[in-house]
Amino acid sequence: MATIKDVAARAGVALGTASRVLSGSSQTSADSRSRVLAAAAELNYIANGPARSLRRSRTDVLGLLVSDIRNPFFSDLAHAAEQEAGRLGYTVLLANANEDQAKVDDYLRIFASQRIDGLLLSPQGGHSPQLELLRATGLPLVLLNRTVDGLDAPMFGTDNAGGVASVLDWLQRRGHRDVAFVGGPSTISTGAERLAAYKAGRESHGISMDDALIDTGDFMPGGAAKAMHRILDRGMRPTAVFGANGQTTLGVLRALRQRLGADWPVNNIAIVSFDDLDWFEFASPAISAVRNDAATIGRLGVAGLIDLINGRSVDSLRVPTEFFDRSPGMS
Repeated sequence: MATIKDVAARAGVALGTASRVLSGSSQTSADSRSRVLAAAAELNYIANGPARSLRRSRTDVLGLLVSDIRNPFFSDLAHAAEQEAGRLGYTVLLANANEDQAKVDDYLRIFASQRIDGLLLSPQGGHSPQLELLRATGLPLVLLNRTVDGLDAPMFGTDNAGGVASVLDWLQRRGHRDVAFVGGPSTISTGAERLAAYKAGRESHGISMDDALIDTGDFMPGGAAKAMHRILDRGMRPTAVFGANGQTTLGVLRALRQRLGADWPVNNIAIVSFDDLDWFEFASPAISAVRNDAATIGRLGVAGLIDLINGRSVDSLRVPTEFFDRSPGMS
């Protein structure tokens, strides 16, 4: 097996530098860290004894790394996963990446050194040396709601195409043509998939093809508000706005209030959301929304991961969404 000396030699760094990087110390340069992690992945280096025992021992402990626990979707998902795991005799160790790729890598390193039986992961972006290193250990892995290009792992998540289609149908029924779309980062699969589905379906639903009506944020209210301001700054005057997740929709509302004042509903700008937050039905006017079944995704993910741990094959699954039309006169 490769040793830490082998990793240091491959990376072209001192032994002490390699040791600090692999132990998670922040006292290293970004360049050294990248080279050491890449070398470790190439050599299939496993940091310590507990990680080497992952495939030989059972602890009945699962790791769960979510993208952002502040997002109600991931809160519901984590709660359901923890409950399902407990029902099946497993304990869950929960980590929150805070939509930060560096934190994702930090937690992947920690999980690789712990005696967990498998990992549930909602990835932040694409491949990283740390993810490759974790995969090299043979640790069973299930993805939750997000994919990574080229990563061969089962994924349980939302039917993004179906959810967007229900929004497009709603917009068409209500006669909207000038629609603004505020999306999420294209580096995240849910952001890319929802934007692609929206663009693909615009023309057939009579919606403007003008891309000046489209902008992207960070799936958080602050970034979404900035994206909405940019759309308005271009001189666009949409009759409806589609927010690509619940937090994005909140940012859209903030931006419209800032630009148009408390009376913005009289400007006939309808709001529709992918993700249904609890307070949407109490907004004035109420916000129509796609509801993701986060709890089912969490439960299915746990069941799938346990199947992998026990040597059974697992197929990916997209969970259908439900659309709640809260337009005036609807119930």
